[in-house]
Amino acid sequence: MKNNKQQLLLEQTDEKIQVFKELKTITTPTKGWINTFRTALKMSLRQLGHRLQIAPQSVKEIEVREANGTITLKSLRDVANVLDMQLVYGFVSKHESLEQMIEKRAKELAKEIVLRTNNTMTLEDQQNSAERIEQAIAQKTAEIKYEMPKYLWD
Repeated sequence: MKNNKQQLLLEQTDEKIQVFKELKTITTPTKGWINTFRTALKMSLRQLGHRLQIAPQSVKEIEVREANGTITLKSLRDVANVLDMQLVYGFVSKHESLEQMIEKRAKELAKEIVLRTNNTMTLEDQQNSAERIEQAIAQKTAEIKYEMPKYLWD
């Protein structure tokens, strides 16, 4: 990382999302959380609608939107609030850390750049060995990781 401030931000963000890792294994109920909580609490559509100050049919629509993945955070917050709950949301990385995510992307880019250059050199009959290509990819990966250029996520 080129910038200490950027490195600190990366580490702090990584630390914040670590608590969500355990949630990877939890599967969302097929009818959604709202329907699951409402059913578990033996609360009717009418009763939840009354608490939300909306019609029972609108509660059903909210449940359908949640199950479809088209619900808004505001709607989820409103429902959570009337159920005396708190909505908590976050992102769970597919990687061990954000640093690892950056490493992966930097390596992809580095490989693309090095192989493009190698292709040009091959056309000019100045081919590099496989070992030299791997070394160049590793060097370019380190450079991209350190600089974190704007094109990293293009």
